[in-house]
Amino acid sequence: MLTVHQIAKSYGVEQVLADVSFSVGAGERVGLVGPNGGGKTTLLRVIAGHEPADSGHVRLSPGDLRLGYLAQGLVFAPGETASDFLARGREDAQGLSSELARLAEALMSEPHNAALQRMYDSVLARLATAAQDEGHVVETLKMLGLEAVALDTTVAAFSGGQKTRLALAGVLLSDPQVLLLDEPTNHLDIAMLEWLENWLAGFRGAAVVVSHDRTFLDHTVSRILDLDPRTHAVRAYSGNYSAYVAQKSAERERQQDQWRDEQTEIRRLRQDIAATKEQALWVERTTTSRQPTVRRYAKKVARKAVSRERKLERFIESDERVAKPKSDWQMKLAFGEVAVGGQDVLVTEALSVGYGTHVLLRDLNLHVRHGERIALTGPNGSGKTTLLRTIAGVLPPLAGASRLGAAVRTGYMAQEQEGLDPALDALATIRAAASFSETEARNFLHYFLFSNDDVFTPVRSLSFGERSRLMLACLVARGCNFLLLDEPINHLDVPSRERFEQALAGFDGTILAVTHDRYFIARFAARIWRSEDDYIRED
Repeated sequence: MLTVHQIAKSYGVEQVLADVSFSVGAGERVGLVGPNGGGKTTLLRVIAGHEPADSGHVRLSPGDLRLGYLAQGLVFAPGETASDFLARGREDAQGLSSELARLAEALMSEPHNAALQRMYDSVLARLATAAQDEGHVVETLKMLGLEAVALDTTVAAFSGGQKTRLALAGVLLSDPQVLLLDEPTNHLDIAMLEWLENWLAGFRGAAVVVSHDRTFLDHTVSRILDLDPRTHAVRAYSGNYSAYVAQKSAERERQQDQWRDEQTEIRRLRQDIAATKEQALWVERTTTSRQPTVRRYAKKVARKAVSRERKLERFIESDERVAKPKSDWQMKLAFGEVAVGGQDVLVTEALSVGYGTHVLLRDLNLHVRHGERIALTGPNGSGKTTLLRTIAGVLPPLAGASRLGAAVRTGYMAQEQEGLDPALDALATIRAAASFSETEARNFLHYFLFSNDDVFTPVRSLSFGERSRLMLACLVARGCNFLLLDEPINHLDVPSRERFEQALAGFDGTILAVTHDRYFIARFAARIWRSEDDYIRED
């Protein structure tokens, strides 16, 4: 259904894609993985026709297939409503009704006008299709849990999860046969993630999915395309994400073994060449001109040793040798030593949280002890973020009390990175968080993959993943011992997620994290809280 052939794309001198080729058949779901900034979104945009390729081509077979593209961020016009967004590319039923009425009136004056009759029949058929579409809209919104949302609500007022579901609704309403999904799981709760997995399982078309949700990829795809930022090309691996990881690990081990064997052989050859040259030199020093045959033989051996040495150096500099396995480009995150307070980190008494008179969670009697790892899950809009904001002191409680233990220092990572000043760059942001010199700040930011002139990029121009890394850097710099993390890995690529999980494992403090990432929960959490029915229950 979809064929991508030798796609190349550059921005100026920066190569993003090179000789990318693959195909996806009907009913096949393929995962596209790679680090942030590696070209995954660019590749999807090229396939969708939103950007031109420098060379190569994309082919849909047959050519009239409908392609649906879910972009990573929902783009909407100022003041655009949900109804306006869903109407993009669809017939305007109200406008068609007005046009039909106008044509009917014209036909009353000219009942035998064949041209008017054809126009009337065409508009009538379009109106019937539009009416069917209206029913389809209602059904799709209900399917995505948006049936209670007023369609005249502006998109800007939607939560992150609602925006993702609205964008999904827009794609599904186009009835695609080839589907391109760029981070479809962002901001979705576990129930909606499971719904999307089930929907994809029954999708009969071809799908290419970019996702950092490892559990989602395990449940949905049967092949992985790995976009390597070093070669800018893709390599296919059969199976789901876990199978891909196993294959990559085995490849790396084989390459490591081959590299070690080759290094051992190179050392042996160098030692042999050095010993041969030393032996020839010794013969030359210990003989006289009256022993010409011995000296000639020694010189001949020395020349062969030099020849072997040159041949070895040519091999070392060639592409024939096994490349040394390189570490993946990952975030080097280390929290360091953390001040330890008392055993009681957080105690709430009949705590109710919400906004104004609207209570989201009530009568909470929670107890968090030092060193605990707690994952807070639950449907979007059920009060998880509001609870974190209340504990962090950003919002006042509606009732009851929330008390932090002695020497507890909270670090709050907001879901939308609203704690960052969009006018500041990364360097100024980190120096505002800790008393670093410029050199110390630049060295510190390097551990979070901000290098060279990256540190001068304003926050407003950073990607979601870059903002997440900067927020994490600020928490580390402040020396917090109680982390309140709201969807902390939502915009991190898989290598950075894994590195972040490793860092949390070594963090000697307490963590309360709102997350829907099931893989992260399984590796990180010792306790799981679930928000439901205005209360928090422990699973």
